[in-house]
Amino acid sequence: MPPASSAGEHFAEVVVVRHGETSWNASRTIQGQMDPELNDTGRQQAAMVARRLSKEAKPAAVYSSDLKRAAETAQTIATACDVCNALRERHMGDLQGLQYGDAVRSKPESYKALSSDERNQEIPGGGESLDQLSERCVSYLNTIAEKHKGKR
Repeated sequence: MPPASSAGEHFAEVVVVRHGETSWNASRTIQGQMDPELNDTGRQQAAMVARRLSKEAKPAAVYSSDLKRAAETAQTIATACDVCNALRERHMGDLQGLQYGDAVRSKPESYKALSSDERNQEIPGGGESLDQLSERCVSYLNTIAEKHKGKR
């Protein structure tokens, strides 16, 4: 199979797909690393992305977070899924499970940290900074790209 990009074997084409909608997304609840499943809308979204990607060059591999919403989205796109927690969503600390309005009132310092422009600002309760999230995800995406040079 020819390379997916004109750059040939020196680069990998990485396609990133966000998971479909969950009931928490619909209710504007901060989910972080909590694990709600896709709702019906999210399953429809995953099916639409799968249909679109099935008409393009086939991927050499599919990687996913270990969270149900991401794994289910990936499962819809490909039958074989190499699950990896390096691609998990941001840990939102003690904001996880709270609705945005409740978070502002009940955890103002944590919400302030979430809203901060400082990329190194961690969220209280074990939450990640944007720098930590970026390092974790980009590092793993670079590993994936290196493993699949010349492929999609």
